[in-house]
Amino acid sequence: MTTAAAAAPWRGPLESNLTAHSATSFTLSTATLDPKTRLPVPRSRTCEFRGFFPTPPLHPSALQALRAQNVPLNPALYESDLLSFTTDARMEKTAQLRESGGAVEAVFWVQGAMVQWRVRGRAFAIGGGEESAAREKIMTRMRRVEETTGEEKDWDWERLVTAYFANMSPVMRGTFTAPSPGQPRSQVPADPNYKMGQPLEDLHDPVARANFRVVVILPDEVERLDLSDNTNVTRRQWTLGSENGEWVEQELWP
Repeated sequence: MTTAAAAAPWRGPLESNLTAHSATSFTLSTATLDPKTRLPVPRSRTCEFRGFFPTPPLHPSALQALRAQNVPLNPALYESDLLSFTTDARMEKTAQLRESGGAVEAVFWVQGAMVQWRVRGRAFAIGGGEESAAREKIMTRMRRVEETTGEEKDWDWERLVTAYFANMSPVMRGTFTAPSPGQPRSQVPADPNYKMGQPLEDLHDPVARANFRVVVILPDEVERLDLSDNTNVTRRQWTLGSENGEWVEQELWP
């Protein structure tokens, strides 16, 4: 776990911007090699922010589904400044994360505040069978919450992934049993379990859970560009120190 005792200095302002303006979408950029030329190429897509790991804000419907299927919540032992989103293991981004060592850049544009947030770092997926290395890297950036009850042995990674899965609507859960993303629609899946538009209630459905992943971004650099006053545009950067885990802040020319 990290030795930092408090949240990163940029977390509060970012969280405040996103909450005040109901902003959840961001652009995620990855780097990969073109399969034909083997030259590096960028890839970008829009993703949905699912909260700071490991404490996603759970909807009442998610809590109800967890209770109905006898899935307990983890004790509130940990917190972090790590961003999370969910994806399908069959999507190209998961392979790109493996190929690049997880190098990513996430960009939020908060229209209501006229503020852009840029988060650079590495991302790791959890939810599959072979993820011990990812868990170890994520754990190094988590903080133990002071004065909380509960024991570490009662905190479970799979239970947390199930909570993220429960936080989706049944229709969204069902997308993880759809045919493989990016494949031609003319190709009929050999597995009859793969179908479009299947609402899914079972939080442990083996087909869906085999494809469901939670991706955690470990930020190394964060920038905020504030365009709310065009006579005084400001740009602030926070960089994570390599030795003590503290964030170094500086003002930049925009």
